[in-house]
Amino acid sequence: MQESLVGFAILLVLILLRLPIAFAMGLVGTVGFAYLVNWNAALAMISSVTYETGLAYDLSVVPLFILMGNFVTRAGLSDELYMAANAFLGHRKGGLAMATVVACGGFSAVCGSSLATAATMAKVSMPSMRKYGYSDSLAAGSIAAGGTLGILIPPSVILVLYGIMTEQDIGQLFMAGILPGMLGILFYLGAVRATIWLNPKSGPPGERLPWNERFRALRGVWGVMLLFLLVMGGIYGGIFTPTEAAGIGASGAFLFALARRKLTWPVLFDVLLQSVRSTAMIFSVLIGALIFSNFINYADLPTILTEWVANSGLQPIGVMLLIMAVYLVLGCILESLSMILLTVPVFYPLISELTFPGVPPEMILIWFGIVVVVVTEISLITPPVGLNVFVLRGVLPDVKTGTIFRGVGPFWIADILRLTLLILVPSITFLLPSLMGR
Repeated sequence: MQESLVGFAILLVLILLRLPIAFAMGLVGTVGFAYLVNWNAALAMISSVTYETGLAYDLSVVPLFILMGNFVTRAGLSDELYMAANAFLGHRKGGLAMATVVACGGFSAVCGSSLATAATMAKVSMPSMRKYGYSDSLAAGSIAAGGTLGILIPPSVILVLYGIMTEQDIGQLFMAGILPGMLGILFYLGAVRATIWLNPKSGPPGERLPWNERFRALRGVWGVMLLFLLVMGGIYGGIFTPTEAAGIGASGAFLFALARRKLTWPVLFDVLLQSVRSTAMIFSVLIGALIFSNFINYADLPTILTEWVANSGLQPIGVMLLIMAVYLVLGCILESLSMILLTVPVFYPLISELTFPGVPPEMILIWFGIVVVVVTEISLITPPVGLNVFVLRGVLPDVKTGTIFRGVGPFWIADILRLTLLILVPSITFLLPSLMGR
């Protein structure tokens, strides 16, 4: 117990000193494992973890979904999604911000990255909102918050990694993310309405389009709908595995971009290069996290935590609330991928031993995974880090960081309400997964 706590403390110090998280976790895990066993065992563990992670067939889903998202981004689908959402919502007060949220949700369905969603939609929707006199806080807030949907609405790389770490069915995790993702969109639309109610001038109505133009705008999004239905429908129906679905999705996205004449040899090279870079970053963080988790597990921290909870008399819901509080604090200093890879190996053995009202035992880790991703979404717009906020700051250098954080305030409250609902009504999460295979 003492060794693992010291390890966590050293890790946080290294992170605050701006050492890359992958190297920090790998370094602390290696030294800690060597201290508990010996250096020969620690070096052998590094070799084994790196080799097995690099050759893991299940992890091949990660670069394929990243490639799928990059092809879709280059195909210019974000513009069509925003135009379609704007056609139906833009004439309302705050309608352009609502259209941004809906477009972010649609783009997330084939992208899987919160940062990419926020950066892409900022370029698409910000000029339109400024044209109609939207306040920078509402405009930037809707983009930053809408971008967080990228790690929840499937296909999600974060859910893939969670499923592999906890040995849960990735298809069930994808299905579990759909309703909470849709709920997030609805809550964000409510946050826009609340902002307009408090300050009507922050989001004036845009142009009302005739119905024939609205339906014409829908023609531009048939590709993303078809791709999403193909990937998720195939997984839900048991036609193919998540890994096969990723391959089909990447191939479909390639053909989609090709049909739109958006691919040239330089563009194709850049798509492949960006996909390799993203994959290498994720795998390096994953390897570092696995090395660190081996140290933590050898120090027996998960077992000690489970015994402490059993002896403390704390109710399972109280344990869940404490874990959520830890995630909210960690979200102030860590980005989402590192946070999940670092903490899930510690917490999931504890959660799997508990019984929660209304949650079937086989669905506990599925439900916990979705709750963890939602609280991680919150961390993406939580100061002082709020990674999505700083991505927007880079894309929109003329908008102050404080303005963006003010804008995400109502969306942060909406996320807290959604998180509370998912904890109190867990059936929202496991409704679709429970129907798979029937």
